[in-house]
Amino acid sequence: MVEIIYEDEALIVCRKAAGMPVQTSGIAAKDMVSELKKYLARDFAGEPYLGVVHRLDQPVEGLVVFAKTPQAASSLSAQVKEGGGMYKEYLARVYGRILNRSGRLEDYIIKGKNNMSRIAAENERGAQKAVLEYDCIEEDEYTRLLRIVLHSGRHHQIRLQLAHAGAPILGDQRYGNEKALEYAKENGIRRLCLAAVRLEFTHPLSGERKSFEADVKM
Repeated sequence: MVEIIYEDEALIVCRKAAGMPVQTSGIAAKDMVSELKKYLARDFAGEPYLGVVHRLDQPVEGLVVFAKTPQAASSLSAQVKEGGGMYKEYLARVYGRILNRSGRLEDYIIKGKNNMSRIAAENERGAQKAVLEYDCIEEDEYTRLLRIVLHSGRHHQIRLQLAHAGAPILGDQRYGNEKALEYAKENGIRRLCLAAVRLEFTHPLSGERKSFEADVKM
């Protein structure tokens, strides 16, 4: 069962486990949407409403909010858009020291084939601006733990931007370089070291600012 952090009449905040998709087209596959609909069906005669507001990549763990009404979905979805008011913070363990201890990354990204994205030129057709800020909160000889604030929601954005900057996330089989993958293998790191640890938004009904945090060790 999905771990529910908070629930009321308008929304549900959950902690997604690494490896579990938010939503999948597979009939027999487990995902958060199908599991939550089963949970909500206890109080509904028909199929309950569940609005997907934002997503996390399947290998990423952390906080996700779902809407229980179309009205709440509309409000939360508007907040997800750039400048809309939803705040998302992540932790990532990266390999390498090329990044400054803090900074801002601005790139243009295109989603390509085989569920991969790539850095593109600003004027390239389909390119979308991707922005994040980061701070180093811990480091050792080979890795850094970064706190990341996401300002846009592009496909594989954090993974791609950090890899492009020379500091791929440990355990990233898609965007990791040879040295990062070798380090992860030697140190028994088998999952992507990226987690959504803080989520803030304005409640669709009360207008109250809600904040949630997940304690993740990385």
